[in-house]
Amino acid sequence: MNQQSKKNLTNRIVALAGITVFAFFIGIYVCVFSNYLEQHNTRKKLFGATYMTMNNEFYKIVNNQIRMQVEKNGDQMITLDPALDQKKQNEQIKQLVKRKVDAIFLNPVDWEAVEPGLVAAKKAKIPVIVIDSQVYRSDLVAMTIVSDNYKAGVLCAKEMMKQKDQANIVLLTHNAARSAVDRINGFLDTIKNNKNYKILASADTQGQIERALPKVDKIIEEYQNIDIVMGLNDPAAMGALAALDSKGSCIRNRWFARREKADQRRYDDRNSGTISQTDGRHSGQCGIPDSARGESREEKGNLCSNDNKKECRAD
Repeated sequence: MNQQSKKNLTNRIVALAGITVFAFFIGIYVCVFSNYLEQHNTRKKLFGATYMTMNNEFYKIVNNQIRMQVEKNGDQMITLDPALDQKKQNEQIKQLVKRKVDAIFLNPVDWEAVEPGLVAAKKAKIPVIVIDSQVYRSDLVAMTIVSDNYKAGVLCAKEMMKQKDQANIVLLTHNAARSAVDRINGFLDTIKNNKNYKILASADTQGQIERALPKVDKIIEEYQNIDIVMGLNDPAAMGALAALDSKGSCIRNRWFARREKADQRRYDDRNSGTISQTDGRHSGQCGIPDSARGESREEKGNLCSNDNKKECRAD
C-alpha cells in the first residue's frame, strides 16, 4: 500500500469513526431519555424527528441510530423531511404535537425561523432535543447536542495555513444554519489578521451538492485565481468539485470540510484537509445528560484534525 492509499484509508477511518461516535452519543441520550419517560409512564412511547434535509448521509445515519434505540425499547418513531423548507418544518412540528408524541428530535432548517414550531411544542409540554445545531430561543428546548462548530472552522483555517503560505479563497456557506455560520466564522476569525489569505467570493449553498455546483460554476467563470474552497460540509464541497470537473479546471483546489460521509473515490485525491466529529466522552470533554428535566442545556462534542491530534481538544 503506497503512502497516498494509506492516507486515504486513514481519512475514511477518521470520518466514519467521527460520525459513528456522534450518533452513538445521541443513541445513549435516547436510551437515557426513554428510561426517564418509562419511570413516569408504562405505555409505549412515540417519538418524532425532523431534520433540515434527509438529502444528506449524516442525518440519515443519525436518524437510523436514534430509531434503532427507540425501537429496541419497543417504542416508535416518526421521521419527517422538510427538504430545507422552514415553513414546512414548523408545520411538521405542529403535526407531531397533534400526534401527541413524547419528544421531538430536531435539526432546524433556520435557527431563528423555527420558533413558531418550538412554541407549539413548548405549549404542549413536549420536550424538543436539538441535534447538530442550535436554535435562537434555547429556552424553548430541553436539550441541544452539538459539536463545537466554531472550533471546527478554526481547525480548518489552521490546517490550510499549514499547507499554504497564501491563498485566494472561496467560501461555501449556509446562512440559515447556526452550526454552519459558526464554522465559517471560526475560519474567518483565524485568518482575518493575515493579509496572505484573501476571500474572493462566497455563496450560500445550504450545504447541498445541487446548489453548490451552479454557484461555484459561476464563481469559476469570474475568478481564475482560486486556490482554496472552504466547504462547510461534504455535499457542498463535492458540488464544488463537480463544478471544477465540468470545467476541466486546473485550479489548485483544497477542500476543508466538516467530514460527514463523502464519496471517497472522487473526493480524497483533491481533499487535503479534514475536520471530524470525534468521541467527546472519551476525550473527557463531553458530558451525557442523565435525564431530560425540561431545562435548556447544551452538550458539545470534540473535533479533530486527522493530521494533528494535539490540536483537536475542543473546549
